[in-house]
Amino acid sequence: MSKNLTLILTLCLFFVGSHQALAKTFGAGLSLEKTIAVSELLEKGDTYVGKQVQVQGMIVDVCQTRGCWMYIAGDKPFEKIRIKVNDGEIVFPLEARGQKAKVEGVVEKFDLSREEVIERRRHHAEEKGEDFDPATVTKGETFFQIRGTGAEIEGI
Repeated sequence: MSKNLTLILTLCLFFVGSHQALAKTFGAGLSLEKTIAVSELLEKGDTYVGKQVQVQGMIVDVCQTRGCWMYIAGDKPFEKIRIKVNDGEIVFPLEARGQKAKVEGVVEKFDLSREEVIERRRHHAEEKGEDFDPATVTKGETFFQIRGTGAEIEGI
């Protein structure tokens, strides 16, 4: 009985202590101590442009062809932010979908014309094998993304 109890306690301590080891590091890893909420970044994006930030959340989508981008869900419903990395420098695996991540990088702002939005959405639809109707785009858009430098993804 004593040996079984010791074994169980040892295994429990191993799993508790190895929790951090279950997160895989990508790129330069993480260096900032503080995360900001995705909602704050989206609401006050102009104040963060060009600055290094860290966000965290669930990965809701990953580039299917190169692993060169992923979307992190925000802290409010229907929010998400795109994390874009240079092709081949960091590759986010498809199995990262549904996992929690912390990501760091520099905030970028894009002001796109209607034609640029059409091209961007057409490209994303092609990557996913989905249909796209350009008539659904009626105007340009502005969005923020993070140029990713490092990440930690749990569960992969």
